[in-house]
Amino acid sequence: QVQLVESGGGLVQPGGSLRLSCVGSGIIFSWNAMAWYRQGPGKERELVATITASGSTNYADSVKGRFTISRDNAKNTVYLQMNSLESEDTALYYCNSHSRLQGDHWGQGTQVTVSS
Repeated sequence: QVQLVESGGGLVQPGGSLRLSCVGSGIIFSWNAMAWYRQGPGKERELVATITASGSTNYADSVKGRFTISRDNAKNTVYLQMNSLESEDTALYYCNSHSRLQGDHWGQGTQVTVSS
């Protein structure tokens, strides 16, 4: 059974930082591309950042220079370091895994709220 479990969300003031984590089980983690998505209030789910199995990264324009995605295959974990947070970053953040062999899987999400 595949499970992706996110953690690290919370309430933070504008300009602050958070680090999200997502631990995967039931998948061959190192074979999977991993991604973070988010869905803000009244908005559609959007792609935030991706990291391939080989470690190549890509970011949405809105988070470039502020967010960093990374992975630790030994811990079956993908991270999202979020700096200089803005109110527009308020959203439910989801972890996603993708591989041709095991398909797509999603976590339950972790809430990030940026507010003073």
